[in-house]
Amino acid sequence: MFEPGHLHITHSAISKPDVSYRIDLRYETCTDPAEGSCMLFKLAGDIAGKNFEDQFQLTRDSAFNFASKVDRIARKHGLPASQALPLIEHHQYDAMFADIRQQLNLHSGEPMQPEHIR
Repeated sequence: MFEPGHLHITHSAISKPDVSYRIDLRYETCTDPAEGSCMLFKLAGDIAGKNFEDQFQLTRDSAFNFASKVDRIARKHGLPASQALPLIEHHQYDAMFADIRQQLNLHSGEPMQPEHIR
């Protein structure tokens, strides 16, 4: 479920190697003294019955790389390598990308600083 600034992702395990998860992904603009505008992402929820909280910050020009960071954090907290978060094919991500673009006043074709690619 998506609302501006928040995406809620849930999955119920359907087979033995599959795990259930519930993740709340919240995000808001912030300012980094060295980088300027950025986006702060906060994750909380549970994976395979274990609660977790984590957060990360991305610069304005790299904010659209959030899915990769979310996936790494989910794996760090117990999501098996054989299971993927529905980060690409989920229609709610389109709304989230649009919201991030609006909040950071991003426009298609703006350059990305190479040192921000991680």
